[in-house]
Amino acid sequence: MNSFDLSIETYLSNIHLDPFTIRTIEAIADLYTFKGLVLIPVLWWMWFQQDERREWRREMVLATLLSGLVALFVGRLLTHWLPFRVRPIYSAELHLHFAGSNIKDALLTSWSSFPSDHAMLWMAIATGIFLVWRGIGVLAILYTVLFICIPRAYLGFHYPTDLLMGAAVGIGITYVMTRDGIRVRYATPALRWIELRPGPSAMLAFVLCIELVTQFDELRKLASGVIQNL
Repeated sequence: MNSFDLSIETYLSNIHLDPFTIRTIEAIADLYTFKGLVLIPVLWWMWFQQDERREWRREMVLATLLSGLVALFVGRLLTHWLPFRVRPIYSAELHLHFAGSNIKDALLTSWSSFPSDHAMLWMAIATGIFLVWRGIGVLAILYTVLFICIPRAYLGFHYPTDLLMGAAVGIGITYVMTRDGIRVRYATPALRWIELRPGPSAMLAFVLCIELVTQFDELRKLASGVIQNL
């Protein structure tokens, strides 16, 4: 345990709030409404904007969505490849009591804390929004920090370095995926296909956005259940 994580987690665990505020923070950290259901609709807003940069903006939306998928995939790989890190809420070494102790999720006990897939995914999406709309993008990044990252540290789901590394990787993925030399290789052909087949593309976009909002949770649970019964 490094001193940076320890000092911040100790400070957060000593913040005593009233039960209503704690339940509100728990809801913000748990419900999809306060995560993807805030940021993904902004991408749809960007998609339907009509101006001279319409095609570029749509390519950026596609690149941002793909960046989110890549971020989730990379996050899953890192949790398996890197040494396992117990989440603060389950660490007996910390001797800390977190506000979220009463909502422990059994699934999290076997899921490494480092890096944060939430920070990775939603910072990737927020960065894509920022690269298109600076003003709205700043708000998206601030929202990701305040409503997605900080509550997870306060409730003991992640250490600060989990969130910082996840955010850094998410930002880096989006920055690379949206570069002109890379983006045009996949986003331009995809955009042509979408224009030729609006029906199937709209259906796939809807399914993809639903899965991103839920971070593929139901598919993961289904796959986990199938594997356990094999």
